[in-house]
Amino acid sequence: MGFVILMIIVAYLLISAGVVSAALLYAQKHGKSAIRWGASAALVMFLIPCWDWIPTVVAHKYYCEKEAGFWVYKTLEQWKADNPGVMEGLVYDKSEPISRQGDMVNYVDTYFVNQRINLVVKREGKFQFNRWRHEREVMDKKNGAVLARYIDFSTSQDRPQAGWSGWKLWLDSRNCIGGRDQLIGFGKFYLEFRGAKK
Repeated sequence: MGFVILMIIVAYLLISAGVVSAALLYAQKHGKSAIRWGASAALVMFLIPCWDWIPTVVAHKYYCEKEAGFWVYKTLEQWKADNPGVMEGLVYDKSEPISRQGDMVNYVDTYFVNQRINLVVKREGKFQFNRWRHEREVMDKKNGAVLARYIDFSTSQDRPQAGWSGWKLWLDSRNCIGGRDQLIGFGKFYLEFRGAKK
């Protein structure tokens, strides 16, 4: 598949070079500004596949700064203090089923971690400019309290859902800046609440 993409890119670059050359020849033949005609043709050929590059980068940056992050609302020590003796009896059971609401694109998956803790994974999209919202929560089943939350955004071009725009590799941004490190921090927090293995 990578070879096909490379061939498409090479073919488009060759076509673009031909269009720019034709614009330059036209300008010279008709006494027009070669720089203006050549630059205009190059800009048009650039914008045909890349028109959404700047809006995508701007939207991604905006939502990353406005909504993304990792927040701890209650540490393990605070939770243990509120629930004395409970942690010692919790058993992590990987065989527990997950609950899914939604489809393969937009969904809410609930992982039953142990008798008291759920891991909730949400994905929403595709928003304008192929933007996706990812959220994870560690939740206390007993009262529905969210113990920690992680929110991130991507502009990753999921090829099956994005169609032709999925081949725009320059738009592929899997996380916000620092999002991967925050996800690792969320993972470490989640592991503290799993309990003893079955």
